[in-house]
Amino acid sequence: MSVFEAPDYDGHEQVVFVNEPAAGLRAIIAIHNTNQGPALGGCRIWPYASEAEAVRDVLRLARGMTYKAAMAKVKLGGGKSVIIADPYTQKTPELLHAMGRWIDGLNERYITGEDIGTNPMDMAEIKRETRCVSCLREEDGGYGDPAPMTALGVLQAIGAGVERAFGKTDLNGVHVALQGVGNVGFNLCRLLSEAGARLTVGDVLADNAERAVAAFGAEAVEADAIYDVEAEVFAPCAMGSVLNDDTVGRLKAKVVAGAANNQLAEDRHGDALAERGIVYLPDYVANGGGLICCEAEWY
Repeated sequence: MSVFEAPDYDGHEQVVFVNEPAAGLRAIIAIHNTNQGPALGGCRIWPYASEAEAVRDVLRLARGMTYKAAMAKVKLGGGKSVIIADPYTQKTPELLHAMGRWIDGLNERYITGEDIGTNPMDMAEIKRETRCVSCLREEDGGYGDPAPMTALGVLQAIGAGVERAFGKTDLNGVHVALQGVGNVGFNLCRLLSEAGARLTVGDVLADNAERAVAAFGAEAVEADAIYDVEAEVFAPCAMGSVLNDDTVGRLKAKVVAGAANNQLAEDRHGDALAERGIVYLPDYVANGGGLICCEAEWY
C-alpha cells in the first residue's frame, strides 16, 4: 500500500522515508501543511511493531499539529517525525546527528522538537547538524523544556471542562484520573496538586507512577485500570488512540482533557463521548501551550 492510499493520509504535502544504516536510523518525516508557516512538530522515538504503525502515527501526528497551530494562531504549519527505535537502548548521538542532517535537507520546511523518547538534550545533538530545532535548553540557545507550558494549557482546559460539566470554578477536591506521568504528565500533576485536586495515576512505567505518588500523594493503579477510576476528569497524557471502542464505554469521568495527541482512535469516538454526556476538550486545543512556546523560540 502506498502512502497516498493510507487511511490516515490527508493531503500531506511531503512524506520522507529515511534510512541510514550506519547510524542505525530508520525514520519518517511528515509535513502536513505549511500554509501558515514552516511545519513544526516533535521527533518521536518509539519501537513501532511495524512500518505501517509508524506511518499511521506520523501522518496522524502531523495533521494534529496543523490543527494545533491553527487554533493557537501561530505562524507555523503542521509536521512530525518518528524514528523507529527503542529510546532507552538504541538512541545514540550518531543517530540524532544523522536525523539532523536529513531535517536540514528539507530547507527549513520542517522544524523538529522534543516528543516521546526525546528531550532537550537530544535537540542539542540534532542542532549540531541543523538550525531547524526547537525545545532547546536555555544554555543551548532556547527557551527551555516546553512541557510546563503544555501542562499549564491542559490545566486551563481541565478547568474549563469542569466548569462546563459541573458549574464549578475551581479544581479543589476534583478527582482527576491521569494516564501517563512522563514529562508533561508529571508537570500537570504538580499543577493539579497545587490547585487542590485529588489524583489517581496510571503509567506503563511503574517508576513514573510511583514518582507521582511520592511527590503529590497520588494513588497509583495499573495502567489499564485508569479508564475505570471513579473520577470527575480523565486526563490522557500518554500515547494516542486511547479513546476507542474498548475504552469510551468504560469511562466514569464526565470530562476528558489531556496532553496526549490524537486521543480519538477515530472521529466517531468524539460522537460517542458526546452521546454519553462527556465533555471533551479537543487535544489539539488543550495541549497547545508547548507549541506557543516553540513558536516564540523559533521566531
